[in-house]
Amino acid sequence: MVKNHSEIISQELGITLKQVENTIQLLTSGATVPFIARYRKEATGCLDEVQIINIRDRYNQLVELDKRRESIINSIQEQNKLTDELKEKLINASSLSELEDIYLPYRPKRKTKASIAIAKGLEPLAKIILAQNKSDINMEAEKFIDQEKGVESLEDAISGARDIIAEIVNENQNVRKPLRELFMKESVIRSRNIKGKEKEGENYKNYFEWEEKLSKAPSHRILAMLRGEREEFLRINIFPSEEKAMEILVRIYIKAQNESSQQLMIALKDSYKRLLAPSLETEVRNSFKEKADAEAIRVFAENLRQLLLTPPLGQKNVLAIDPGFRTGCKLVCLDKQGKLLHNETIYPHPPENEVKQAVNKIQSLVNAYKIEAIAIGNGTAGRETERLIKNIRFDRNVMALVVNESGASVYSASAIAREEFPEYDITVRGSVSIGRRLMDPLAELVKIDPKSIGVGQYQHDVNQNELQKSLDDTVVSCVNAVGVEVNTSSKELLKYVSGIGPALAQNLITYRDEHGAFRSREELKKVKRFSEKVFEQAAGFLRIQDAVHVLDNSAVHPESYHIVKKMAEKLSCSINDLIEKEALRKQIKLSDFVTENVGLPTLQDIMSELSKPGRDPREKFDFFEFDKNVHSVKDLKVGMVLPGIITNITAFGAFVDIGVHQDGLVHISHLANKFVSDPNQIVKLNQKVNVKVLDVDIERKRISLSMKEGEAEK
Repeated sequence: MVKNHSEIISQELGITLKQVENTIQLLTSGATVPFIARYRKEATGCLDEVQIINIRDRYNQLVELDKRRESIINSIQEQNKLTDELKEKLINASSLSELEDIYLPYRPKRKTKASIAIAKGLEPLAKIILAQNKSDINMEAEKFIDQEKGVESLEDAISGARDIIAEIVNENQNVRKPLRELFMKESVIRSRNIKGKEKEGENYKNYFEWEEKLSKAPSHRILAMLRGEREEFLRINIFPSEEKAMEILVRIYIKAQNESSQQLMIALKDSYKRLLAPSLETEVRNSFKEKADAEAIRVFAENLRQLLLTPPLGQKNVLAIDPGFRTGCKLVCLDKQGKLLHNETIYPHPPENEVKQAVNKIQSLVNAYKIEAIAIGNGTAGRETERLIKNIRFDRNVMALVVNESGASVYSASAIAREEFPEYDITVRGSVSIGRRLMDPLAELVKIDPKSIGVGQYQHDVNQNELQKSLDDTVVSCVNAVGVEVNTSSKELLKYVSGIGPALAQNLITYRDEHGAFRSREELKKVKRFSEKVFEQAAGFLRIQDAVHVLDNSAVHPESYHIVKKMAEKLSCSINDLIEKEALRKQIKLSDFVTENVGLPTLQDIMSELSKPGRDPREKFDFFEFDKNVHSVKDLKVGMVLPGIITNITAFGAFVDIGVHQDGLVHISHLANKFVSDPNQIVKLNQKVNVKVLDVDIERKRISLSMKEGEAEK
């Protein structure tokens, strides 16, 4: 009996059948991943988002496999070649490769050597050779000489028969399966430089003469080699031992020691070199590319998650600066909500050197707009501008912070930025983005294509559809984990809320503009196309400050308000009292509120939310400063220990901003005093670290750093 999708997924992922079935049911009914993870814990057995996504993706794969299976069955049926036995084989095939192997003999073909030989009537001779019963093969071959059919000699006949055999061998499922295993487990990946392109392809110098076992090659190395091949600097080959491959073929086919078996051996070698090896190399290459893609996408998604959940400064009056030399420093003043109040340009750096005017202007703006924080972009002239700001004496307490401006230029030229600020140029928009990123990184970064933020690894080399899907999942997860204030959030942020999307996000904005701020979650239902289903999916993630109902500014779902009401009634107090008084909450016995549909996981979530309604799950903002004596690569000396911020994490290490306009690399071997298999186990994005300078290559713009204890200690 064929296993259903739930059974397959349950076995593969090690999750109970009931959990898988319930999750698939929720997904197919239109429930989103964040909603299921947060509000349907009883149904899923408290599966987290990653597990739910794994179920979703594997279920979709199996559905696609079924579609391909149906297509193949229909194709063979149209050829009148579908037997009950063949149909059963196809139905029971558990992978795409197995399915395609079964289909291969029936796949419509272009003209091949074998099809030409079959047209010449040589198929019976091929069968005679395969049987290996005839010792005198020449005598048998003579019978097939036919000049009208183009078989003019013994060699023509025997050669044509071998062509037919080669194709039969290539299409044999029992041959391809063990050979595929050999290719997967024992293949070597070999890289060679293309002659005459040594200088042009110097970036790939490490791979000019490179060879290693494919199964041991790390994902980043596979992607690097494949990129070199795509750019035509490298030639890549993937192959196992030919001797071992031929042993498999001999074991399956050679049954005698005579002239027939000798001809069969020639056909086997031809089949392997001309058909099997190229086909399986492509298959294995694609398989390992997919694995490398998956690892790179995982790294990217994890980096993106950490970046999106960077601690926000919060609602402060901010002066943001996009630094520059010749073009000057663009200043913008933002209010606590990120609204643009003022913009202008100063020229404190060469060639203008208008330092005094710049200082006076900054001082006056800080006073005029009650500035609490200054955000300085970390690009060109960033450290010089930071030094300028730090030397200014203000009449009020003002913090100055360097902000990673990666992606700000992409935002400033985007349609989103043009829609937000149609009357301003890209320099103003970019400065606004820098300031807002300090206040609330998540709200600002959702406006930028994640691939442009600069936290990935080989993001342009991987499957773009899979990458986009993973990044979308990550953004959705982060947005819903934090929650969204419906009355102040942008369309770009709202569209990522569970169940909403771009069209409904615009409808929310339109309603808000026409009717003023939302006063309750119930009011959301008045928004055009905001159905009961959408309300179910979205309401728990939307926050309304100063709402009529106190729980409307919390992660408690409206479907559970009655539970909180019952809790309050049991203690003869108000819901506000429950929130404000811990002593009251401690009196609640959760088992009293368990029902058929509501279990302890939901009740525990409710209690957690009541203790801190609407809390931000992100960490608290942490102030950071670069070394005051280091501003450029030329200031670096081997042995220096410097403060830095992790800007990117890859499979081979972590990149650190030490304030010199060029990130340094802490190789995985220098992340800790112990062996590290995954850098994410040691560091996280935006983490403040101390690093020791190991090497500085000014010409190649490479800085080598270490975080090992005893080395990176001040």
